[in-house]
Amino acid sequence: MTAEPGHRERKKLRTRRALVEAAVRLFEEKGYDNTTVADIAAAADVAPRTFFTYFPSKEDVLFLPVEGRSEALVATLADHPPGEPPGQALLRLYDAIVRSQAESDGLDIVLSPVRARLIMTEPALRARAVTLMSDAQPRLAKALHQAYSDQLDLITAAAAVGSFLGAITSAEMIARERGDSPEQVMGAGRKAVEIVARGLAHMDDPDPSAPGKFSVSVAP
Repeated sequence: MTAEPGHRERKKLRTRRALVEAAVRLFEEKGYDNTTVADIAAAADVAPRTFFTYFPSKEDVLFLPVEGRSEALVATLADHPPGEPPGQALLRLYDAIVRSQAESDGLDIVLSPVRARLIMTEPALRARAVTLMSDAQPRLAKALHQAYSDQLDLITAAAAVGSFLGAITSAEMIARERGDSPEQVMGAGRKAVEIVARGLAHMDDPDPSAPGKFSVSVAP
């Protein structure tokens, strides 16, 4: 059973949340470029030096710490039940991502729509998002390959993870653009992963030329 956080830890969580919520509000009201660290600190009623004990820079407010989360996702793939197909493992991985967002005190859910909008307009944020995805993709591909080394070579695993991440990004972006609720956005992401999972399931189909199925040929 997980122990409840102590008073000091609860205070730190409240301060962190106040900084994130202040930043989101100011980014929406003033624009990302026009918002300074001093503005965010003042809005959260803390000193600027306090801001830097929580976040290295302004852009880091939008990208919650991902290192521990990335390790957890790698472990999710490694610890798959016996007989679980690779596509089902990707579905379980998406569910783990959703759970990790909920466990972040709801902050990641608050940040997601703002982050998505700003990434489309701010080159620095777009570059940061691409870097984070580029860092995570090889690690997840290697974890998927290691978990299913008898079924997926490393290139196939990399393609599957690339499809997984790309499908989530595109589907959730479209869902946000049409004004879907957070729950509908997550539903769109999971539907996209289900499509990727079906594609992986078809790889070993004995008759890939059957109607509704596909095959991939690679030149020697």
